[in-house]
Amino acid sequence: MTASKRIVLSSDHAAIALRQTIAKHIEALGYTVTDLGPTTPESTHYPKHGEAAARHVAAGESDLGILLCGTGQGIMMAANKVKGIRCGVCSDTFSAQMIRAHNDANMLSIGARVVGEGLALEIVDAFLKTEFEGGRHGTRVDMITEIEG
Repeated sequence: MTASKRIVLSSDHAAIALRQTIAKHIEALGYTVTDLGPTTPESTHYPKHGEAAARHVAAGESDLGILLCGTGQGIMMAANKVKGIRCGVCSDTFSAQMIRAHNDANMLSIGARVVGEGLALEIVDAFLKTEFEGGRHGTRVDMITEIEG
């Protein structure tokens, strides 16, 4: 397990059940979870949920964040608008490892209508257990940060 112990989760209405399953899973692994997502199935707007969780991470209130919406794409786009956030959508464990190891991603996004529960938990585990490798990857992450201005 990584040194990052505080995880924020959020989603839109399309991913409530999967978000709650992930929250229970990572709490059982010893993480402290802050869940900012909706609890009722009424349609809601993913940008506000992505932004709220991203601001939580950017402010240092959580070490990492996990976002979910139908595809994972829209909520990821919203999160990445917040300065200091590097969020990637993953539908496989290799990508989840690489966004941490090579891109120092501090947020993960998953499409609840794209991957099933079992795979989603494997993706989360891969993301959480992988550390940033630094080195040449640090130079590239610095380049990404410079784009933010």
